Amino acid sequence: MDKKDRVALAIKEVVTTLMDRVMNNVLVNDPFIKEKHRSAKPLYAALVPDEIFKGSHFERRFVTPFGNVWERLARVVAIEAHGGCLMGHSVSGTVGSESLRRIQEVLNGLEHKTKGKAKEKPDWEKELAYIKAGGGELIPVSVTCDIFIHNEETDTKYAFELKAPLPNSDQTKVSKEKMFKLLAMTPKQVDFAYYALPYNPYGKKEDYNWSFPMRWFDMHNDESVLIGNEFWDLIGGEGTYSNFIKEVNELGKEYRERIYKEFLEIEPPEKEDDILLK
Repeated sequence: MDKKDRVALAIKEVVTTLMDRVMNNVLVNDPFIKEKHRSAKPLYAALVPDEIFKGSHFERRFVTPFGNVWERLARVVAIEAHGGCLMGHSVSGTVGSESLRRIQEVLNGLEHKTKGKAKEKPDWEKELAYIKAGGGELIPVSVTCDIFIHNEETDTKYAFELKAPLPNSDQTKVSKEKMFKLLAMTPKQVDFAYYALPYNPYGKKEDYNWSFPMRWFDMHNDESVLIGNEFWDLIGGEGTYSNFIKEVNELGKEYRERIYKEFLEIEPPEKEDDILLK
């Protein structure tokens, strides 16, 4: 089995394991029992069809196990391609005091208008160069990465802040601060740090238009930003993103049909092409 096939199999195993756990919970361990629901919430049952609460019952048992699915998928893909990958890995080093001050200066400039000046626009390359040039007394710093990859063959270390496709502003600010600290460490602890979104609901990178992260990054041009295929192909090799999409859509067809028939107890719609991951 070549690397491409191993990556595809790893993706499939993560999703299948999680979905099988969910299906077992909602069908065997904790099924929706309409009599119990009606007894516990008679007013709700009198006003709202059972099917609505049945859907909520499934959602609650689905969301928790899938809470860190992007990190899990990234980890199994990166292990196949690079040999080593950790989730929630702490990187420790030292950063100059003036560099730390400049990190806060840059972030404040992006967040607030200075009297008589327009709010700064994000420019990763310019900002990072300014921060690195700060120096100063070395201060111990520790940063926890969402995903940390160490390719031992090339001795290259990658740190990723991996966020949902539509992240909020506060999350993004924290991620950018962490990335600055990682790349300002002396001696060097990581070779690359990225702000990564595993999927792009807008399609092309140049069309990405979620305003909150755009406050902190130039989402279209910053080299530190990876969206969709850029992220997957970096951690897994060329073609990984298309593999990911293919595996998820094939599994989705199978599980959606099972959910309709076994959980909702209705026949699935004839056509659902508009729900495919693209």
